[in-house]
Amino acid sequence: MHRSEHDLMWQQLLPTPARGGTPLQVQLRTALVNAILDGRLPAGLRLPSGRELATLASVSRNTAVLVYERLVADGYLEARPRDGFYVCDAIRHAEPAQVDGAAMLHRPDWHARTSHSGDSFRWLDRPAGWQKFRYPFVFGQFDPKLFPLSDWRECSRQALDVPSVESWAQDGAHGDSSRLIDQLIRRVLPRRGIAATPDQILLTMGTQHGLYLLAGLFAKPGTVFGVENPGYMDARNIFARNGARVAPLPVDPFGVERSPELAACDYVYCTPSHQCPTGVTMSTDRRLDLLDHAARYDQVIFEDDYDPETQYVGQPLPALKAIDKCDRVIYLSSLSKLLSPGLRIGYVVGPASVIEKLRVMRRLMIRQAPGNNQVAAALFIEQGHYDRLLNQTRQTLSARAAALIDALRRYLPDALFNVPHGGSSAWVKLPGNPDLTALRAACIAQGLLFDPGEPFFYEAMREPYIRLGFSSIGVERIEPGVRELARLVDIYTRRHPSRRAVVAS
Repeated sequence: MHRSEHDLMWQQLLPTPARGGTPLQVQLRTALVNAILDGRLPAGLRLPSGRELATLASVSRNTAVLVYERLVADGYLEARPRDGFYVCDAIRHAEPAQVDGAAMLHRPDWHARTSHSGDSFRWLDRPAGWQKFRYPFVFGQFDPKLFPLSDWRECSRQALDVPSVESWAQDGAHGDSSRLIDQLIRRVLPRRGIAATPDQILLTMGTQHGLYLLAGLFAKPGTVFGVENPGYMDARNIFARNGARVAPLPVDPFGVERSPELAACDYVYCTPSHQCPTGVTMSTDRRLDLLDHAARYDQVIFEDDYDPETQYVGQPLPALKAIDKCDRVIYLSSLSKLLSPGLRIGYVVGPASVIEKLRVMRRLMIRQAPGNNQVAAALFIEQGHYDRLLNQTRQTLSARAAALIDALRRYLPDALFNVPHGGSSAWVKLPGNPDLTALRAACIAQGLLFDPGEPFFYEAMREPYIRLGFSSIGVERIEPGVRELARLVDIYTRRHPSRRAVVAS
């Protein structure tokens, strides 16, 4: 092999160093391990010298030598004195399975064996790479620029000291961090008006995990679960997946309405703080009426307080759980919305007897939630970082909400929406009844993404609703993003003149 061909091969195998992210040592090691394991670097092959590798990979010689030494220690390479480094002969590669025609005839019919595949469920899908869109009007995502990385890194470092590791590294179904439970009881739940004891709290892998546990405990064929309509589609999907009958509950500007559908429910799922997806806050009178209704009809309420502390206009109302005198409300919330969705830290607050049963179910599902993030989150709250992030997030969301409303009024004056006083989204009824499927595809092509309204409805959506989230879009991109949306709305309304409708301002 000529030298130029040799260099070209290694340039294809080795990564282009990305500065400021993953350490160069890790990038180079990963590339070499992958090439060895998938057979591109076969056993017995001599590798370039440390100096040559440094040149080919555009790293320092020290970095290249350290990578080689680590790969030797891990058994991927063999160091031969005065000869160099070779791919170890002991490395074995997985051979692709051979397809046996006769065996194919005797394979199980997986479609016939499985049930509740979810084919009929409505989802809220987003295209891959949406984080790089110019105008990501999506909900439920955080802005990495707001995340206090240095504070979280320091708390994570403290969570890895010897005494902390001994507390979170134990295996057991009762492995909830007492430190985090204590912070929830003393610093987080009181803001929502909730008093609780440790035996009334279960830590989960996010609110959705808590919902799945509750459905597994309470849902059975014939049980009726009421879900707001429009409402959170995955609550509806989870209850239906567990065999319950889902009843759509109408929503007005004050929250869940009293209705015949509500009276027929055994369980009621609702989002009183900021209704999903409309953003309306359930009024105090409606909350009291709902609790009275639950007592009269022997119902249990699942309160999803998914976005609990982002009120930036006026004072937030206490949680439904806080004014429940009959112990009929099971409360779910999360730290993930504020911190980062990927941290997956949620909790359920309910009667101790229910929490104990949920603890058993969690053990069967995941045994216990990861302990290191629990301790890091407890330290984050304890040291005041959570409060500071909360205040900063409120200010940021308030500015973004104002920018969004101003842009909607300027560029889509006939759109209908509620002005958000909290939370991180606006529920918008577009003017002119445009073709929403074509509109969304055109927006995606222009790097603009919104959440379609269709999945939130129990039945087919009759009017053109979309949700515009502003938790992960910079304030400077909101106005040009809405301007682009308005341009495309006009195009996809004019293409369908028969669909044009008059909408009141």
